[in-house]
Amino acid sequence: MTFSLMYFFLSAGLLIAGAVLGYLVRQNLAKRQLSTAEGQAAKMVEEAEMKAKEMTIEAKNKAVDILEEAKKNEQAREAKFLIQEGRLEKREAQTEKGIQEIDTEKRRLLQKAEEIKAIREEAEKLREEELTRLEKVSQLSKEEAQTKIFALVEEESQEALVKRMSKLENESHEELEKRSLNIMATIIQKYARSHVSEFTTTTVTIPSDEVKGKIIGKEGRNIRALEKETGVELIVDDTPETVIISGFDPVRREIARIALEKLVADGRIHPARIEEAVEEAKKELDTKIKESGEAAAYDAGIAGLHPKLLYILGRLRYRYSYKQNVLLHSLEVSYLAGALAAELGADVACAKKAGLLHDIGKAVDHEIEGTHVKIGMRILEKFGIGQNVIDAMKCHHDEYPHQTTESFIVTGADAISAARPGARKETAEKYIKRLEELEALINSFPEVEKSYAIQAGREVRIFVNPEKTDDLSAMKLARDIAKRIEEELKYPGEIKVNVFRETRAIEYAR
Repeated sequence: MTFSLMYFFLSAGLLIAGAVLGYLVRQNLAKRQLSTAEGQAAKMVEEAEMKAKEMTIEAKNKAVDILEEAKKNEQAREAKFLIQEGRLEKREAQTEKGIQEIDTEKRRLLQKAEEIKAIREEAEKLREEELTRLEKVSQLSKEEAQTKIFALVEEESQEALVKRMSKLENESHEELEKRSLNIMATIIQKYARSHVSEFTTTTVTIPSDEVKGKIIGKEGRNIRALEKETGVELIVDDTPETVIISGFDPVRREIARIALEKLVADGRIHPARIEEAVEEAKKELDTKIKESGEAAAYDAGIAGLHPKLLYILGRLRYRYSYKQNVLLHSLEVSYLAGALAAELGADVACAKKAGLLHDIGKAVDHEIEGTHVKIGMRILEKFGIGQNVIDAMKCHHDEYPHQTTESFIVTGADAISAARPGARKETAEKYIKRLEELEALINSFPEVEKSYAIQAGREVRIFVNPEKTDDLSAMKLARDIAKRIEEELKYPGEIKVNVFRETRAIEYAR
């Protein structure tokens, strides 16, 4: 028991001693570690202080450098400012000197102006006194003296003036004629189209002569019905396999041709069937007219026209003027006007459209009262065609004054198309009547002694009395005759007016 207690107390003492020893050892180790951390911290603080000192020194050095650089820049700016200030002072001094000189010159000019004014007033006074003295001496007023002087100058210079005017007119005419001929030749070479002349008959080919009997019918009832429905005359003669349709209206002839071909192809020819065939032919012709108008607009390169306007245009396919097909003529004028406008720098689209539509009134001129130009203007206004196109087309017969370049172009293109060889034909009676009217108009002038129409009426040669007419009056007479011809006569193309004045002195030596 005692031994156990001793062992227990001994063990407890050892444990307590070990714990105290461990605590002491641990405390010692902790102190060492603490001293080491404090040393490191102190070292770090010392290093930080050294770095701070170095940075402070470096910052101070940089600040010193910046201050020095700023001082240098400030000194440079001050020097530059001083230079500029000196320049400004110099300019200011020059400006003040210039202002003083200007003021001096101004005063001098004002003084001169006053002197000139005084001299002018004195000269005017002297001039009035001289005029008054001259009027008293000559017994003429100023206006009367001017009139006499001008009359004398005009009388003395009349011959020279006439020669100068003639020379200038001839030179300008020659130059313009050369240019116009070059342009016309170029345009005509660019475009060529065959001409379709008007015929008063249409030939229809039939398969055999036996059909002629069917066409005539019993006691001629079929041919009478067909002539009544179409308004044409059918000629059934001995010509083999041919029936001739005669009539002055091309639309009626075309309806009769279509109807007759339908009847021959069908084989049933009697009055009821003839009436049906004529109605079918009219409908087919309406379609052809519409297609003709559309094709003409397409060929001319003009889009956007109203369908009804295209139908009216297509009717020109069956309209002729001086045996010239009007639709083909209108197409030709459109092409020529467009080419001329391109050469002259005008509005090509306007010229082409005006050329195509310039004779649109001829499609209905037999139904509506008025000239085809006025009818055409109303038609174009109704369908909303631009005023520039109307102004270009309305002058092609000189019914209205020319206002635009395109109007001259369309007139020229119309004249070219109408005047081309083979384009138009006249009967001998109409030709002679036109020449007689032309010569009668010219002979109505009292100054005219004789006149001759030559070159199919495209040129007139006029001989005047030299005792009644001088050179200046002859020039005026040519213009007056040309104006009267334009106003009173209708003619294709243009007419050249030549006035001749000749003085002959004849004496005999005996």
